[in-house]
Amino acid sequence: MAAVEVGKSSRHVSIIPSVARTCNLIFIVLDVLKPLGDKAVIEQELEGFGIRLNKKPPAITVRKKDKGGIAITNTVPLTNIDHDEIKAILSEYRINNVDIAIRQAGATADDLVDVIEGNRCVSPRPHTDHCGHRRAQVLNKIDAISIEELDLLYRIPMSVPVSSREWWNIDELIDVMWETLNLVRAYTKPRGLAPDYSQPVVLRRGKCTVEDFCNAIHKEIAKQMK
Repeated sequence: MAAVEVGKSSRHVSIIPSVARTCNLIFIVLDVLKPLGDKAVIEQELEGFGIRLNKKPPAITVRKKDKGGIAITNTVPLTNIDHDEIKAILSEYRINNVDIAIRQAGATADDLVDVIEGNRCVSPRPHTDHCGHRRAQVLNKIDAISIEELDLLYRIPMSVPVSSREWWNIDELIDVMWETLNLVRAYTKPRGLAPDYSQPVVLRRGKCTVEDFCNAIHKEIAKQMK
């Protein structure tokens, strides 16, 4: 978190967006004594790098073509952007032949830019089928607050109170990670022996067939199965 707060000019910050873009779950670690201030700083920095938290991708299609000019269609009223503004944005990106289809009410210029650049990461709300990043808040330093305050923290959705110094509630944090990512453990059982619980194979819920299990170990195993 400290690396994010120092700003984009820090040499450490460049690592954060590159990691966040490739992961499936983002833990935002906050100081429980000042969570709102830190949360705003972190989310603002991530937003600046094009990482959208808990937002679905814009329902905008940008299809480039070889000729034919610019064609814009919309199935909903355009309230925050008009055709002239869309053409101006396309001109900035030197796009002269393209089909634009807007199916999102309230679409903005930023939404269109996100789609054109094609590198904006969107983090949908947890427990949805939409692929992408998920976010959970880790409220640290619960050893510095009262039981009554801790009870209030548990009412915050998708938040896990912990104490990294005392190592409190880390097990719940791990459980939240497994549940949010829909992960399951699959154990092997040698013939005639007890199951081996020491080295499970991690699979995603809904993709845990015997074939998925074999592919997780080595793809050649599934090919050899009868």
